[in-house]
Amino acid sequence: MEGKLHDRLVCKFYESSRYLLKNWVAANIGNKSLSHTFNVSDFRVSHIYPVSQGQGRAPLMSEMWTAKLRSKWQKELPIEKLLPDDQPAYVSSWIYVFGVLTLSALAVIIFSGIVLAFEGPAWYHTSNTGKFTNSLHFWSVQLFFVFMVIHLWGKFWMAAWRGNRFATWATGAIAFIASIATAFTGYLVQTNFDSQWISFEAKDGFNSVGVGAWFNVTNLGQMLLLHVAFLPLILGVITVIHVLMVRKRGVVPPIDAEASSESEIR
Repeated sequence: MEGKLHDRLVCKFYESSRYLLKNWVAANIGNKSLSHTFNVSDFRVSHIYPVSQGQGRAPLMSEMWTAKLRSKWQKELPIEKLLPDDQPAYVSSWIYVFGVLTLSALAVIIFSGIVLAFEGPAWYHTSNTGKFTNSLHFWSVQLFFVFMVIHLWGKFWMAAWRGNRFATWATGAIAFIASIATAFTGYLVQTNFDSQWISFEAKDGFNSVGVGAWFNVTNLGQMLLLHVAFLPLILGVITVIHVLMVRKRGVVPPIDAEASSESEIR
């Protein structure tokens, strides 16, 4: 067993060396005539460390799933798009601000929500600091929805699905729906009279459509799990995908923008 493990480690070492050597030759020498005297593609592990019969050969770096994933990521979303140094001139318009404001409000919601979850209801119902944190969480949610609605309506009237951006638009709409569900469960875990009234009214609504047996809104533990862990995780993943798609395709230009601007974004 140790011998096989040693063989695999040595094979991995020489495959990594070949990969680095190939990149170094391409980046620093770049001489076409070099291929007549030294061809890096002919450099194999078997030339240095022969593989025993029956063991097969170690997979090349280009065949490993991590290398394929890295190559696809670099092709689809290079660092220049992920962290751009500049943006088109029309991004200075106020309508492009509300996406960032929505993300900022979401960051405040997550931070204040973590504090509330750690301290518990007794703290944010009696302590002055707890009441302030609870209010900060509540009003951040209100601003989050205001900014998101303006962002969605602004992109709708701009036809933001243009230029192969339908997936970007769709993930934004799905994030809006997921945020509504997250906010609803948040109202149910306030542990006050409002949450009690809302939960029993909602229970009647869910029972009327036949899903009350699986989704018990009067169960504080169930609603707390959905609000603190499950739904925020889904919303966070959708938000990350949405932002990465914006970085990949670029922000949508105004409808009356020149065609050259559209081609530059692509």
